[in-house]
Amino acid sequence: MTYALAALALIVFVALLYLGRGYWAWVLGVALAFAAWFNAGVASPNLFWTCAAIAAVLALVFGVPALRRGVISGHLMRVVRGILPRMGDTERIALEAGTVWFDGDLFSGDPDWRKLLDFKPKPLTDKERAFLDGPVEELCRMVDDFQIAQDRDLSPAVWDYMKRQRFFGMIIPEEFGGRGFSAIAHSAVVTKLSSRSITAAVTVMVPNSLGPGELLVHYGTEEQRNHYLPRLARGEDIPCFALTEPGAGSDAASGKSKGIVCKGKWKGKEITGIRLTFNKRYITLAPVATVVGLAFRLYDPDHLLGKVEDIGITCALIPRDTPGIVIGNRHDPMGVPFQNGPVSGTDVFVPLDYVIGGQKGVGIGWRMLMESLAAGRSVSLPSLYCGASQLATRVTGAYGTVREQFNMQIGRFEGIEEALARIGGYAYFMNAARVLTCGAVDAGAKPAVLSAIVKAYLTDGMRDRLNDAFDIQAGAAICRGRRNILGRGFIGVPIAITVEGANILTRSLIVFGQGAIRCHPFVHDEMVAVAENDLPGFDRAFFGHVGFVYKNMARSFFLALTGGMLASAPVSDSTAGYFRAITRYSAAFALVTDIALATLGGALKRREKISGRMADALAWMYIGAASLKRFHDEGRPARDRAVLDWSLQLALWKVQEALRGVIENLPNRAAAAILCPLVFPLGARRRPPSDDLGARLARDLLDDKELRLHLTSDIYVPKTDEPGLGKLESALDLVVAAQHVQNKVREAARTRRLGDLPREKMADEALSQGIITKDEHARLAAAEKARDEAIQVDAFDPGTYRALK
Repeated sequence: MTYALAALALIVFVALLYLGRGYWAWVLGVALAFAAWFNAGVASPNLFWTCAAIAAVLALVFGVPALRRGVISGHLMRVVRGILPRMGDTERIALEAGTVWFDGDLFSGDPDWRKLLDFKPKPLTDKERAFLDGPVEELCRMVDDFQIAQDRDLSPAVWDYMKRQRFFGMIIPEEFGGRGFSAIAHSAVVTKLSSRSITAAVTVMVPNSLGPGELLVHYGTEEQRNHYLPRLARGEDIPCFALTEPGAGSDAASGKSKGIVCKGKWKGKEITGIRLTFNKRYITLAPVATVVGLAFRLYDPDHLLGKVEDIGITCALIPRDTPGIVIGNRHDPMGVPFQNGPVSGTDVFVPLDYVIGGQKGVGIGWRMLMESLAAGRSVSLPSLYCGASQLATRVTGAYGTVREQFNMQIGRFEGIEEALARIGGYAYFMNAARVLTCGAVDAGAKPAVLSAIVKAYLTDGMRDRLNDAFDIQAGAAICRGRRNILGRGFIGVPIAITVEGANILTRSLIVFGQGAIRCHPFVHDEMVAVAENDLPGFDRAFFGHVGFVYKNMARSFFLALTGGMLASAPVSDSTAGYFRAITRYSAAFALVTDIALATLGGALKRREKISGRMADALAWMYIGAASLKRFHDEGRPARDRAVLDWSLQLALWKVQEALRGVIENLPNRAAAAILCPLVFPLGARRRPPSDDLGARLARDLLDDKELRLHLTSDIYVPKTDEPGLGKLESALDLVVAAQHVQNKVREAARTRRLGDLPREKMADEALSQGIITKDEHARLAAAEKARDEAIQVDAFDPGTYRALK
């Protein structure tokens, strides 16, 4: 009986912990344990009843909120107040900007998969599809990226076409003359353009991203919107937004640009205005901008607006021709000639009406920027380099078949297979994350954490995969000219890594630093309660947090022990294991998050290696979830099974390694010793995708035309007579069509029927022997001619070469 009661106590305790009933786990578990102790008769009745009374008092104190608040929670709140990091207003606004979406599920330890799979991203409308198939295709046809590099700008005809077709007004509502496009349409336009020209894509992307247009739509006065938005939509005004300074890059809130509220002359009248002094750099479109969006800190020393002297960061719109503005010089970002340059001014006086939102907009500029960035960062750069990733997939899939060495298509070499698998796998999950995150934005979310993930991890992924593509194309990739397909995108890689928050900072500070506060079920509520001295709110959040930790301790251990089998999955097919695996890691991630927060406290923000690894775990869980969502939404095609398996196995291995790295490097080694058996009771057993799986994916890219086209369906493909991708596509079709003829000739050569003839003579001999027909001979000759043309590179005479830029 004693052993049965003890066993029952343990089972009840663990089961209730697993179900998230931490309080009742302790109450019932302890009660049954006392019953077993009493039944065993190993202690005197007095000792037993004394211990039981103590346990009952503790259960009462912790179980009755009113009593708990009076006895315990007040003391705890004072302790927590001392542990929490101190935050300034700008840091608090940045942390609170945007909304929580599926990232909250991943922090919960138990993602709601049915909610994710039932979510329907907004499809392209007929108008949006027509724009992609019409003006965007035409713009891609018009631009010549090599010529753009020589001219150091887009041609006047291209600038005029973009203005007339309202490329700069995609996010401006139709009522103001814009196109009113969704996030996914905006993203699709940038993705297609980026596969043709980084310069054209950036030029279109910036006015539709964080800048005057978006700020006016959400925060502008009626007068500002009516004046500027139609002009911006038609391209009559070209906007730029000046935020970055020499001393304020990633730490944009620390800028020294300032405005002083004062009296001054404006058009002959004395008015209350702002005298601005600023020095900005890296401002895209600044050299050609007609209106400058400017972020600065506003001061009111004479209290002309109110009692506050340091009003805070403010955003204003200033026409280019305002006296005192210095604008027009250009930076040269890696030789990619999109318009970018400095903007400065000293004692530039402007009316107060130039502030976005008018007087109501003073001091809230940082909130405007952070809330806009939470959504805008989801679209622009991820789309730019999803286009580059898809282009790399398209090119290397074709080049691996067209290019031959040692009498074999280079794509059949295992070293090339390895790189091809990475290129194809990344193209699949990068686009999955892009589409899902844009879908969240279109559904009304402003997913600050997820936008940071797709910006940092998709641009990093593109960097690595372009390196792979260069390895495959080798000399053809490094020789500049019109035949070069990937070079300009490769040169532009550092730009994407750097802008909108350098990736190092985004990974190590923003993704997990913001996520641990905004996405965690309890941390934000605890911080707010402490800041507002809200004892009941703190009590609810803190003890809910304690139960959450207990729950994830049990779930992490048992899900790891069973390989996730105790977790539910929204499907019953062979992908169910992937859903369960992410759930298992979600529970582990939630547990490790809480232990890191508890042991490091405010010091966690300075432990960037720890927070960076936690960001890796969160990011790869989201990438895995996005890949599963894509596979589900596209009808679970057998065609995509190898690329899905490769993507999920990589993502899950990355999550495992990130969590393992956190535990191995956690400063509190006692906490690490507890975490290790809870998270990895059987060790870290996951492995990256196998060689066989990678080979299968590479072969699918080479042999399955449908998969290659599917993975690259968002890019621009030129006509077959155009040097570069056009002729490569043409060569691929001819080589594939003649493959069976080539096989006949090679078999005849292998069996010595063709003697020792050089390769270029074998087809003629095969024809003369009747091994192939005249029609087959012609097809083979056409394929060989196209193959030879497709692998050529540009060469320049000395005079032309000296003039190249």
